[in-house]
Amino acid sequence: MYILECVDNSYYTGSTIDLKKRLRQHQNGEGANYTKKRLPVKLVYYEKFERIDLAFYREKQIQGWTKVKKKALIDCNNGILQELAKKKF
Repeated sequence: MYILECVDNSYYTGSTIDLKKRLRQHQNGEGANYTKKRLPVKLVYYEKFERIDLAFYREKQIQGWTKVKKKALIDCNNGILQELAKKKF
């Protein structure tokens, strides 16, 4: 599971079994429609999983988060992340 920061400062969350290959695809405009319109992108966060289904589950979880919460995860700011987890949006 990975998070990319796009040129417009938005985040894209995805999952893959080959992160290096997937990053090349995104940079070449062969990735998701979302990122090909917002190049260049840079990898700002990733997590490794033993199984792709677990990575996909985590991807979907993070996709539902606010930008502020994603930023806290990227910055490893667990205090803010825990506070944001308690709030209802």
